[in-house]
Amino acid sequence: MSPTGAVYLVGAGPGDPELLMAAVELLPLLQLPLCALVAVGLDRLFGEPRRFHPLVGFGRLAQGIEAALRRFPTRHTWQTNAGIAAWALAVLPFVGVALWLRSIAPAWLAVPLDVVLLYFALGAESLREHVVPIAAALEADDLPAARQAVGRIVSRDTTALDEPAVARAAVESTLENGSDAVFGALFWFALLGGPGALLFRLANTLDAMWGYRNERYLHFGRAAARLDDLLGYLPARLCALTYAALGRGRQALACWRAQAPLWDSPNAGPVMAAGAGSLGVSLGGAAVYHGQREARPALGVGPAPTAADIRRALALVRRGIGLWLIAGFVPALVWGARHA
Repeated sequence: MSPTGAVYLVGAGPGDPELLMAAVELLPLLQLPLCALVAVGLDRLFGEPRRFHPLVGFGRLAQGIEAALRRFPTRHTWQTNAGIAAWALAVLPFVGVALWLRSIAPAWLAVPLDVVLLYFALGAESLREHVVPIAAALEADDLPAARQAVGRIVSRDTTALDEPAVARAAVESTLENGSDAVFGALFWFALLGGPGALLFRLANTLDAMWGYRNERYLHFGRAAARLDDLLGYLPARLCALTYAALGRGRQALACWRAQAPLWDSPNAGPVMAAGAGSLGVSLGGAAVYHGQREARPALGVGPAPTAADIRRALALVRRGIGLWLIAGFVPALVWGARHA
């Protein structure tokens, strides 16, 4: 180590060409984790754009594509193929342009492009803004306000929920959206940079729009649902491992193994089972969707969640983000240690 505290390669001085070459080799390892750190910071400071959000425009485009393709025959096979075409028309041009721009852009432009794309793909602060009011309303014994707030983030009927049911819905949504709105984007960003985060966020948005098992979307939305499951498969399991690592690990893994296979969603099951086990609360159970009562499997172990558990679930997601950001710098640290 130099008198100023800078670490140099063995036998290399501050102006040594070997040091400069080492710095050049290290930069690619630092680019993505630094971009992720900046994007997470921007999301924490500003949240999602209040006006002119790109996803609002994307949603309108997707609606237009759907309307255009639905003018054709309504046979099931056609609707399935139309759904595939609609997904491709909505997603691939944007991802393709992002990949092209990133491939031709100089480093000074590629870096902000990655940061902006990941910033728009992240929804951690938006999740906090939606979840905290639910906990606050329950803490103030304002059940009507809590029902109204939780109704903004879940698709189940919330008009008759009691306090434990509101807290359960909020915790479930927090854990699941931790995977969908945060860790999935970070995973694909680590693989493909900004275009990867964009791909995941657009696919997840189309699943939210079209991925319903009802008469309208059972066939048309099948591609959107399946592709979202595929893109979210690995991130969801890494998210579940993250929840386990930051809480009651053995209990979380046991709940994952026993309970996740019983859940309809291949990705939500591991995430919510591991999250519930990590927090030591019971989730799942019957819920009303579109007027129909559904008997959902039990998740986790322990008492019913409370307002405090909603905040604990949110804190679990936030600690997970920190863990992933630290993990992003590990390759650079290992490389630096080997060449120090």
